[in-house]
Amino acid sequence: MEPILTTHTTISLAIQGGGTYGAFGWGVLDRLLREETLAIDALSGSSAGAINAVVVADGYARGGGREGARKALDRFWRTLGTSSTLSPLQRTPLDRMAPSFTMEFSPVYHLLEMAGAMMGPVREGPVTLNPLRNFLSAMIDFDRVRDCEELQLYIAATNVRTGTGKLFRREEMDAQRLVASACLPTVFAAVEVDGEMYWDGSYVANPPLAPLMKHAKASDLVIIQNNPIARTDMPRNIADIANRANEIAFNISFVREVSALQYLNGVPEENRGAGMMPNTMHLHLISGNHYLTDHGISAKFNAEMPFLQMLHDQGVETADRWLREQGANLGVRSTLDLMPVFFPDQV
Repeated sequence: MEPILTTHTTISLAIQGGGTYGAFGWGVLDRLLREETLAIDALSGSSAGAINAVVVADGYARGGGREGARKALDRFWRTLGTSSTLSPLQRTPLDRMAPSFTMEFSPVYHLLEMAGAMMGPVREGPVTLNPLRNFLSAMIDFDRVRDCEELQLYIAATNVRTGTGKLFRREEMDAQRLVASACLPTVFAAVEVDGEMYWDGSYVANPPLAPLMKHAKASDLVIIQNNPIARTDMPRNIADIANRANEIAFNISFVREVSALQYLNGVPEENRGAGMMPNTMHLHLISGNHYLTDHGISAKFNAEMPFLQMLHDQGVETADRWLREQGANLGVRSTLDLMPVFFPDQV
């Protein structure tokens, strides 16, 4: 795939969470990192988006650059896909007969939600240890992440006690903080960091936009959306209901922050208060909704390599199409289309 000629532009990337739908974000990042005219100065993310952002920093550090970041992403997602063959969370023959990568017939998928409801995993114990921590520790060199001075990171988590957001930065990033950003409370126990307990950052920012608007030096902010807002099918079981409720909650934070930015766009600069963010960035959205809504909610738990590869390829295709259609606007004007954000059922 040949690079697309655009003017040299510095961008920041805000990456949504969404379980294994994060492989779509992998594909988008893979394509953007091939574009030599694009420089990245900062990334933000929650949950799977946070993982993608941290993996990029791991690969980028110590001279790895954009090619190192691409290789780190590829290694991470392919190892996840390979290791999933050993997981008890597998599709059943009935799931494999379905037209998508659903897991709605998997007993383990339903047991995860039932166990969360019955046991109430508030704190980690022998039976509530989060397996993601060991995988992240094995796959990511957090010393490299903290050394990656070329990129800034803003990783969101939700403080269980206060109900407010917490931003973890590159200089303090470790496995515990990254697990906190990806802690789905119906499945995993809350994660303790510095005496406070945290849940998934998507409840408060999916993804965090404000820190990029305030601190990044880029001219453009590109949002990678891989958490569907609208669904065509109703959830049909308790597990799907719980996960759809989380999906809606995660999107509320996204819609709220986009609304705030749109309001700021309409406020004359001379009328802005001292605490209001400067409006200096062009906003863009690369969305996977047109692909991801075809998969059931349970597919977010499917880590099979064929599914991850398909999402990656769809992410590459979507980013490539976006660059061809909108790349010339980078550094010039915003292209954020609000229809899929505020009126997704009418798109």
